[in-house]
Amino acid sequence: MDIAFVSNVVFPFVKGGAEKRIHEIGTRLAANGHDVTVYGRHYWDGPQVMEYDGLTLYGVAPAKELYDDERRSITEAIDFSARLLPHLRRTADDHDVIVASLFPYFPVLAAKLTALGTDTPLVTTWHEVWLDYWDEYLGRLAPFGKAVEGLTAKTPHYPIAISSVTADRLTEISPSRDEIEIVPNGIDVDQIEATQPAEDGFDVLYAGRLIEHKNVDYLLEAFDRIAETDPNITLGIIGDGPERDALERQAQNLTHADRVTMLGFLEEYDDVLAHMRAADVFASPSTREGFGITFAEAMAADCTVIAAEHPESAASEVIDDAGFLASPTVDDVTDVLERALSGERPNTEPTARAQRYDWDAVAEQAEQCYQRAIDGNW
Repeated sequence: MDIAFVSNVVFPFVKGGAEKRIHEIGTRLAANGHDVTVYGRHYWDGPQVMEYDGLTLYGVAPAKELYDDERRSITEAIDFSARLLPHLRRTADDHDVIVASLFPYFPVLAAKLTALGTDTPLVTTWHEVWLDYWDEYLGRLAPFGKAVEGLTAKTPHYPIAISSVTADRLTEISPSRDEIEIVPNGIDVDQIEATQPAEDGFDVLYAGRLIEHKNVDYLLEAFDRIAETDPNITLGIIGDGPERDALERQAQNLTHADRVTMLGFLEEYDDVLAHMRAADVFASPSTREGFGITFAEAMAADCTVIAAEHPESAASEVIDDAGFLASPTVDDVTDVLERALSGERPNTEPTARAQRYDWDAVAEQAEQCYQRAIDGNW
């Protein structure tokens, strides 16, 4: 196969979940003998088109800031899409399949335009479907976001969702459920297992964005309650985000503030893994997860995982019975955290569950989907 990935950001020059997925799948497909090109912004030093880790990187636009305050820049997405068009229009017929990462939508629409008049199918990867979350994200501009999301969903393509939750939400705006393939996000199990545990680790760990729906404030309160009767437990919070200042103030005002450490954002991924390997419990009571890669990573690190049970979170699908679910309340998070710290283990070993999310397995699933799109057997 000759595969073209479209993503305005390219890993490892910009680090994020969607671009890492492309890199991990792409490098494995290239190793299997497929030709893989990634069309993105020119974030790397070197020529516009170059080879990297077996991939062909094609810079169709100069590097540009992705965010306007805390929101993804709409003008950046439109600018990238416009610059993508002439390049991909010349080469679309040379590729067997084009795979576009969904957010921020406009590059998907541009990719479809370039493929018109060719036999090259378009596959899309849906990490999330926002629906009414647009109201919170864009306020009075929410109808614009909903319209673009709906238009993208209705554009003829082959959709892949990273979880059943995302697939079910996608059916609310277009494709029927049986038209959507599910290929989860992945982890490098060998890398996680080979990571040495941090010497200054914590009993309980959170890692992720510090944003409202992650409910880290519930975890802090629950920990403080348990620390009242357990004089030795510690909690580490890894991450940054708009809630960081409020959470740091909350942590400082806890009765047992001396046993809570706010580590901020850790530049090195291995440092995050080291803390996971050292922790007994990984807890994230988030109510909105399109997948929840940290749950898979924590299971591979042999943590007892605690997640929130919520209809907008795929956590229950990711961990199944290899972890514990709590309702997103302080009382229930406290109860489940106390059980986990007492040594209660889930029915399935977390490390066994994590194997299904290894990148080798994920790349194989993706390869099969791309081939079915090419063959017209979706």
